[in-house]
Amino acid sequence: MQKIDRLEKSVRDDPDNAEKQYDLALVYINGARYGQAVGILDRLIEKDRKNVNALYSRGVAHMSTGNYRQAGQDFLRAVALDRTFLHAYKNLGFVQLTMGKEEAAISTLEKALEIDPGYVDAYCLLGDVYIDIGQYDMARSMIEKALELEPDGAEPHCKMAMYCLSQGDFKGLRKQHMILKRLDPSLATQIGGLFFDENE
Repeated sequence: MQKIDRLEKSVRDDPDNAEKQYDLALVYINGARYGQAVGILDRLIEKDRKNVNALYSRGVAHMSTGNYRQAGQDFLRAVALDRTFLHAYKNLGFVQLTMGKEEAAISTLEKALEIDPGYVDAYCLLGDVYIDIGQYDMARSMIEKALELEPDGAEPHCKMAMYCLSQGDFKGLRKQHMILKRLDPSLATQIGGLFFDENE
C-alpha cells in the first residue's frame, strides 16, 4: 500500500509527468484497481494517441474486467503502431477467441509467429483455438511445438492437459498432472482437484 501512496503523492506533486502517471496506472492494474488505471491511461492516450504502452496497458485493464470489445480495439491500435509487439498480438488473439472470432485469432497469432517463430505463448493459445473449433490434430501440433520450445514450461503442459481432457485421455491427463506437480504445484492442484484424488 505504501508504494501506491508514494506514487499517488508523486503524481499529485508532478501532474504533468507522464512516466509517473503510467507507473501509477501499472500499479493500479497489478492491484486490480482497473477503473482507476483506465482513468489515468485515458488521459495519457488523449495527450498522445500513439502511446503504445498506454494503449496496451489499457487493453489489459479492459480485458481484466471483461470489456473485450474495448480491449480488442486497444490491442489492435497497439499492433498497428508497433508491428513487433508480441504480447499485444497474444492478447488480441485471446480477446478474439473469447469473442468467438476463431479465424481472426488464428490470423493474429500466426502474425506473432512470423515475427518470432519461438513465441511459446502464441503456440499455447493456438492450441486453445484449435481445440475450440475441433481441429484436434492442429491443436496437438501447436502444443507439441510449445513443449519442444519450452519443455519445462508450466503453460505448455497445462495446454497438453487440456488437450488430453478434450480427447477423453485421462492417462495423458494424469501424466501432465504429475509433471505440473513439479513445475507449478498450484496449477496442478487446480487440475487435480477437478479430476483426481490429490492424495494419489
